Amino acid sequence: MKTIYFSIDQNILDEWINKAEDKNFKTAYNLESLEDEIKNDENAVVIVDFDTASHETNKLISLNKLPKNTIVLEKSPQIQTGKKLIGIGVKAYGNSRMSKENFNQMFDAVKEGKTWTYPKLTASLVSKTNTESLSEESLKMIQNRLTQKEIEIVYLILKGLTNDAIAQEENITTRTVKAHVSSIFSKLHVNDRVSLILLLK
Repeated sequence: MKTIYFSIDQNILDEWINKAEDKNFKTAYNLESLEDEIKNDENAVVIVDFDTASHETNKLISLNKLPKNTIVLEKSPQIQTGKKLIGIGVKAYGNSRMSKENFNQMFDAVKEGKTWTYPKLTASLVSKTNTESLSEESLKMIQNRLTQKEIEIVYLILKGLTNDAIAQEENITTRTVKAHVSSIFSKLHVNDRVSLILLLK
């Protein structure tokens, strides 16, 4: 799986390339070069500089041609922008100048098929999805697919609790919580908490 860095700003491209632990990459400077690279590898992780390539990104979105492993980064990430992008299938959204450690965590999450967001955006997604606001369809789905304990844990996830906090709340070990969470993801066909929140909201 290769990486395609998409930006008009060479400094940003150099910064991302230096941060990445994966050295199998290509760069794209315009929509045509990006589309050429995507044709060669539809599973490529595409990292977009939204500050210089928002027009091209929005064009791909409107044509329903957004690559399936797209990461969108910008210098001043906004919660509303993040909600919109994550909601339409972008796999990660955050600050284009994030630390090397966060950059590689984000990159690894996307390579594993997970969705990644920065903490404030994740908290905002969670706050808009409380148990009282679940639709009838969402309630029916979790009641049909999950055990009572798993449903309790889903509600705690929707409140924004970490695995350790859930363990404390439920008086069980963190390891048991992780097993329940893994089972929940499997039964609801999601890979991570953000995808679970998006499914149920």
